[in-house]
Amino acid sequence: MSAAKRKVTVIYCCDDDLAMYRKTQTFNLNAYGDMIIPQKFKRGKTIVAFCDGDVNVINSVGDKLVDEY
Repeated sequence: MSAAKRKVTVIYCCDDDLAMYRKTQTFNLNAYGDMIIPQKFKRGKTIVAFCDGDVNVINSVGDKLVDEY
């Protein structure tokens, strides 16, 4: 029997800079359905949000939208 998994997009900042990053990752679930986030993944990051599935963020803090006119 294979372990249950959940695909999420993680939005995070690295501890050594202020830029925001996002990464789609699949994590195992425990018996209660909670995601198991390995320490190796969390190390050096401040996690801002977990979003369900593969999320395409079109604009975030610090991004600039270009006016077309």
